[in-house]
Amino acid sequence: MTAMVRAPAETDAVHISAPSGSPRTWAVLLAACAGQFLVVLDVSVVNVALPSMRADLGLSGSGLQWVLNAYSIAFAGFMLLGGRAADLFGRKAMFLTGLAVFTLASLAGGLAQEGWELLAARAVQGLGAAVLAPATLTILTSAVPEGVARTRAIGTWSAVGAGGGAAGGLVGGVLTDLLSWRWVLLINVPVGVLVLAGAAVWLTESRTERVRRLDLPGAVLVTAGLATVAYGIAQTEEQGWGAAATLLPLVGGVLLLGVFVAVEARAKAPLMPLGLFRVRAVSAANAAMFVCGAASFSMWFFMTVYAQNVLGYTPLDAGLALIPSSLSIVLGSKLAPRLMPWVGARNLALFGTLMAVAGFGWQSTMTADGTYLSSILGPGLLMMTGLGLASTPLAALATTGAADDDAGLVSGLVNTSRTMGGALGLAVLSTVAASRTAGGASPEALTEGYALAFRTGGGVLLAGVVLMLLWLPRGPSNT
Repeated sequence: MTAMVRAPAETDAVHISAPSGSPRTWAVLLAACAGQFLVVLDVSVVNVALPSMRADLGLSGSGLQWVLNAYSIAFAGFMLLGGRAADLFGRKAMFLTGLAVFTLASLAGGLAQEGWELLAARAVQGLGAAVLAPATLTILTSAVPEGVARTRAIGTWSAVGAGGGAAGGLVGGVLTDLLSWRWVLLINVPVGVLVLAGAAVWLTESRTERVRRLDLPGAVLVTAGLATVAYGIAQTEEQGWGAAATLLPLVGGVLLLGVFVAVEARAKAPLMPLGLFRVRAVSAANAAMFVCGAASFSMWFFMTVYAQNVLGYTPLDAGLALIPSSLSIVLGSKLAPRLMPWVGARNLALFGTLMAVAGFGWQSTMTADGTYLSSILGPGLLMMTGLGLASTPLAALATTGAADDDAGLVSGLVNTSRTMGGALGLAVLSTVAASRTAGGASPEALTEGYALAFRTGGGVLLAGVVLMLLWLPRGPSNT
């Protein structure tokens, strides 16, 4: 197994001689997790604030959609570039840069007086998040030697990230109800400043020992390709899958990514060394994370709209109702490192995904007059605990076996796989749900659509189980 940690003589985010429980290591873990929490939180925290934004800034329906899309497209498009930049120009430098950009953009968005100002701020937020997110995982894996301690640290990172996604609805509802929509963005400012101050003191710099040269053709192609695909996916909600406005960017983005692969195969210092995908653990775990992300991201959306549109919950009530599910994914992520030495990363990922499949099946039995215990709490606990158990071993496998020089790139790849999978999954399952409701807005019609989406999501996860069985390495070897 190829270690991702430098030799003791090299500078790293935390010196390896430091014990894994030292105050410096804990400070690094806290900074990395805080950065990841902010990044994931802002994917969903604005959802419940959208009506207030529309009323205050006079946004159109399409403009409202772009409050979400501007962030997600920039986030997905620049992630691989952000990961490689961390390797070349320093993990601490990119962490601080990404967090500073994210924090300033949050301030600008919270103070926006016009719709275009908010959309521009959200796009810059996404850019900052794309630089910050890969650096969080790279700093963490550099801080803790490979083994049980690193697996536990990744478990904490996974749990905090999952908690950020799960807490978005609750945090957004509380801030919007008690203060105003502006605070779903402004809350990032004091938190960002505190993390910046702590990171500046506690983190030490590390970077690859390669010549500091960025593969500009590769960077332009992969960023344009991913952003274009993300744009095409975003268009499905308004235009549908068959519209030219959807198909053209999807096809164009795929072609750009194809050209990127061809360019990288010939580049002397490629942005993405294609040999990285010959490491079985890296390629298989990223594919599995893409599939799991496709189901898990959409799960939160459909559970929230079911609670509000069918059961009549307020946004705040819906957020409170999902707290146990939010805690269960954190619990699963924290239990995983303790179970992995006993059952193995591959087996635990399979077990967790199968548990989530059972939860999706249970959730698909929802009715228009369902109770909280049987239609939200029970299936939510099962789905989220399972996904928490699966996410940590998959993240550990995806970041194991690659050279330390590629640590930032691999971290960017992990986040890109999960984010792109989530975007595509939500678009596809929303279409599936809409096809069943056929325009109906009654609780019964909506429930049928949501139930079909959960059944389809369960099928996607089953496909992920087959993928893991056939592809994930069985033993400690990564190849």
